[in-house]
Amino acid sequence: MISLYVKNIEDVWFGIVCYENKIFATAFAFSEEDVLQSLLRNIPYDVPFQRFRKASAFAERVVVLLNDVYNGREVSCSFSLATNHLSSYARKVIETVSLVPLGYVTSYVSVAEAAGGSPRAVGRVMALNPFPLIVPCHRVVRSDLKLGGYGSGLDVKLEILRRESRGYTARREISVDSKKLSIFPVEFLLKRLEKGKY
Repeated sequence: MISLYVKNIEDVWFGIVCYENKIFATAFAFSEEDVLQSLLRNIPYDVPFQRFRKASAFAERVVVLLNDVYNGREVSCSFSLATNHLSSYARKVIETVSLVPLGYVTSYVSVAEAAGGSPRAVGRVMALNPFPLIVPCHRVVRSDLKLGGYGSGLDVKLEILRRESRGYTARREISVDSKKLSIFPVEFLLKRLEKGKY
């Protein structure tokens, strides 16, 4: 049976839905109700689940990692994500966005060039991302260096990106199959946002 677990860490609620060592969904929010609603939206239809008050060792590790990502800390994770119920395109976008490292952002356009589809299609997948923070959709922004959208709000997206700033100065490219994903330092975005609203 799939298990659901939520925990409050320093006034932020983090949650996970998992089965053994496979993650079906993650979430974070500023209320327990909001994190539960987000998790429930991402449980595959007709799959039985149970909420546990005490986490398994695996669920606890994932919640700690979510908190670390939220706070801009360097993390190393290689968790198995349950993506079989997602479209092949959504899986490709999620895999591509997962490659964006701490301290960098990419654009919806760049993800579309690397994964296929349109920037708008990438935005739709990111809006429904069942693995926020593990799949860093907060690192995907508009090509004009404005924030774009974010389910938890643009203020939250900006604060996470500020915490992820590492002082990098150069653009990079990441290989994605036979294509390239352009990434650039968070600092580029932060400097652009100093001049105006997001």
